Amino acid sequence: MAITDKIYVKNHQQLASQLETSIPKGAFKGATLDILFQGEGLEKLDDATRDRVLDFAQDFLDCDCDNNPYCGCPERKFMRYLLELRAQGLGPDAIVDVMSDDYMLYAYPGDVLSFLDDAVRTLEAAEGLARVDGASEKHEEIRRVKRDLAK
Repeated sequence: MAITDKIYVKNHQQLASQLETSIPKGAFKGATLDILFQGEGLEKLDDATRDRVLDFAQDFLDCDCDNNPYCGCPERKFMRYLLELRAQGLGPDAIVDVMSDDYMLYAYPGDVLSFLDDAVRTLEAAEGLARVDGASEKHEEIRRVKRDLAK
């Protein structure tokens, strides 16, 4: 299961009540993305909530794909966001706090830790392949990224 399947809308019931519609708890579920992408009812949200929802839409739903927001770009951008937070030295608990502050989203720290661990293991495999292939520049780049994540 992808990490984006484990990212949830904080204050889900309150948000659904303000929008006067039901939405799934999952931030990357189809109905949630529809509401955010199409902007239906966002004027009903209080200012603070609307700002965070619009930030989420701008940061993750903005792409030129024909199938947007179902193209996979929002999920990839969000995973990149998590990896960048980790590269800044934040641990799973702090990452959850930041995503909550930034976008009114939450996840369980254990799920974030598992995602980060999987990312490091994937980089270890890529590092080994680059070394075997003789791609020394790519090997060094991967090693640097892995070191930043494993701090």
